[in-house]
Amino acid sequence: MNILLLGSGGREHALAWKLSQSSVLKNLFIAPGNAGTSGLGKNIPVPPDDFPNIREVVISNGIDMVVVGPEDPLVNGIHDFFRKDPRLLSIPVIGPMKDAARLEGSKDFAKHFMNKYGIPTARYRTFNRDSIGDGIAFLRELNPPYVLKADGLAAGKGVIICHDLEEAVLELREMLQNSKFGKASQKVIIEEFLKGIEVSVFVLTDGLSYKILPEAKDYKKIGEGDTGPNTGGMGSVSPVPFADKAFSGKVESQIIKPTIRGLRNEGIDYWGFIFFGLMNAGGNPFVIEYNCRMGDPEAESVLPRIKNDLVKLFMAIPRRRMESETIEIDPRFTATVMLASGGYPGKYEKGKEIFNEDEVSGSLVFHSGTTFQPGSNRLLTAGGRVLAVTSFGNSLKEALDQSYRNAEKISFEGKYLRHDIGFDL
Repeated sequence: MNILLLGSGGREHALAWKLSQSSVLKNLFIAPGNAGTSGLGKNIPVPPDDFPNIREVVISNGIDMVVVGPEDPLVNGIHDFFRKDPRLLSIPVIGPMKDAARLEGSKDFAKHFMNKYGIPTARYRTFNRDSIGDGIAFLRELNPPYVLKADGLAAGKGVIICHDLEEAVLELREMLQNSKFGKASQKVIIEEFLKGIEVSVFVLTDGLSYKILPEAKDYKKIGEGDTGPNTGGMGSVSPVPFADKAFSGKVESQIIKPTIRGLRNEGIDYWGFIFFGLMNAGGNPFVIEYNCRMGDPEAESVLPRIKNDLVKLFMAIPRRRMESETIEIDPRFTATVMLASGGYPGKYEKGKEIFNEDEVSGSLVFHSGTTFQPGSNRLLTAGGRVLAVTSFGNSLKEALDQSYRNAEKISFEGKYLRHDIGFDL
């Protein structure tokens, strides 16, 4: 089977690493990929949002399946693009259609969906530029801290938590009047703050049935002790100790099942991953957000724990045979530590040479923002998040210690990492 994987981050390197182990894979292509994926398949310099050129790649390389890593092409309708094209119609796309991807593409839509189907989530209201006054009045009804969310996609950075009313009002104006997140913040959701600890839960569904994958916890804040602005994620661990049988049972009965049932009731045929960003508030799960793909850096902790042939799992989706699959999970812990460019998530420099990656031993290294210098094998930084170091361990501490030992071996100018991943567990 020839597979095209779309994307260029750490999630995509983890997916490429897992897909490359399949007994039914013939050739793997990655568009556009990164320096890490180039060792697992053929990188093709086509952006995942360039649908016409993706079409040409699929046809010219005899692609049998397309796996979509990031959210943008899904929210923009790549699955619909394939279904409307006679040449592409028979090629399965692992990732939801545009209508279904609104679960991530519009937080307002997701909130309406949750309320309609009785899925536990925080109290909220949605505001636009014309209703800022109402938004400020709603803020006054709430107790601090205040949660403000851009309605659309903002590269994982569109959620702001404010600790006093004056700050929240300023941020609301910045988002709505000054387009802080561009089109993504044309609408802003103000949400009641939920106190608890977060966990990410994932399912793979064919639209009728689903399988639950290993859960993970990621660390979004740039600073130690979960301080500073949000990032795309600075590390992750799996499994999550507090996600025991009782808590997981609540997640499935109160959140996963109503979500799958609600999608079917809405006539939405959902293929692929659903990411449930949850808050454990006093032992009860609440949905913070949905994503329509695997998380990053959660993928770097979750995918290594899945023993199944991932291609065969994906093949069950268009055949509507997910119900007959059994997910096999490695019982060990995994811990992922992200190495970022200095200045991220603000301004940062690219093109810094990366040293000593080949000295890593006993860990996996997933590339996120990397490239090779043209005409040489010099490895350079090419993004805010650069490399993810993932390790197995018989305990969380063992996995974390191994990842940190190897993370320290790698060097590049401005390298930054959090030293407290897993601290709250």
